[in-house]
Amino acid sequence: MATRESVSDWLNRYVDAWKSYDPQAIGDLFSENAEYYYGPYHGEPLRGRDAIVVNWLDNKDTPGTYEASYSPIAVEGDVGVSNGRSTYYNSDRSEMVTQYDNIFVMRFDKDGRCSEFREWFMEKPKPKEKG
Repeated sequence: MATRESVSDWLNRYVDAWKSYDPQAIGDLFSENAEYYYGPYHGEPLRGRDAIVVNWLDNKDTPGTYEASYSPIAVEGDVGVSNGRSTYYNSDRSEMVTQYDNIFVMRFDKDGRCSEFREWFMEKPKPKEKG
């Protein structure tokens, strides 16, 4: 059974794995047959831990140009729901490029690995130019 603490720990490890792109750290997050959905309109999910690791490594963000923080908002049984922000910066971090608000729905197995990951994200609107 998932707890608020175990989901919070998993989310912190998710951010650490994203920042490091360490294949072992990524793989440790997910069960062997995990499904990873990038959103409701992205077609079929990634299936299997190995496919998830390969996808993360094939689609790396530039190191140092992003940060993220996610927190659980609901936990029931083996399901956790989180909300958080992903912020992207230009290469010298002098300017924010974009920011996303994220909702994750995660199902965990008995070992605390994510067996199903679904995300929804909304980009923060850009300020309207005066003119």
